[in-house]
Amino acid sequence: MAGGLRRPVELRDGAWERPPGTPGTAAEPGLWLVRAEAFRTVVARLADSVLDGAEKQRAAALRRAQDRDTYLAGHVGLRLLLGAYLGVPPADVPFRRLPCPSCGEPHGRPGVPGDPVHFSLSHSGGLCLLAFAPVPVGVDIEAVPALEVAQEVGTSLHPQEAAELRAVRAVDRPAVFARVWARKEAYLKGLGVGLGRAMSLDYLGTAGAVAKVPGWRIEDVAVGDGHAAAVAVQD
Repeated sequence: MAGGLRRPVELRDGAWERPPGTPGTAAEPGLWLVRAEAFRTVVARLADSVLDGAEKQRAAALRRAQDRDTYLAGHVGLRLLLGAYLGVPPADVPFRRLPCPSCGEPHGRPGVPGDPVHFSLSHSGGLCLLAFAPVPVGVDIEAVPALEVAQEVGTSLHPQEAAELRAVRAVDRPAVFARVWARKEAYLKGLGVGLGRAMSLDYLGTAGAVAKVPGWRIEDVAVGDGHAAAVAVQD
């Protein structure tokens, strides 16, 4: 269906202590926004006790402080919310990798045993966006890039999207590129293939309404100036 504009709930200190109940529905996925700067005190208090060794190692390997802070905020927030949805301590959330739709190997999107809730996490430039639903879901958030990046990477879009992007005024092109790229990544994450599927294969459009995609509902998400975001939910 044509896209709308979703507005996430900002995750604040203690919000997960009031269980969010259901993880949303296929029509209304649960969307949460985590601001790394505002979530810093939560991370300092809980990261050591809720994250596993692999998550801590990945965070430590990030050289830029903002990237490290954003990663930690997103993954602490993910564990806190999943723990609330599943009714288990955040440190005990049983993550697993789903089979890849392309090859069947266990490197598809992350999940939990039995899939009582599907989820997706994306982070960029100090912001983290999380989505939860009872069906496959994908989410993406993108910082608006420089014009040169939008023009260069925009050539990898669907040919019709690339043409639409070229027709946009140069001053608007970076924001339009970020919008369509977020739609693409959200959809591919929902499929479970990620960037293993070429960005040129599917037409989602650069305009305000997302083009129809059989079996999926894709919508833009409002996350504030300087970023674009989208969510894709399986119908």
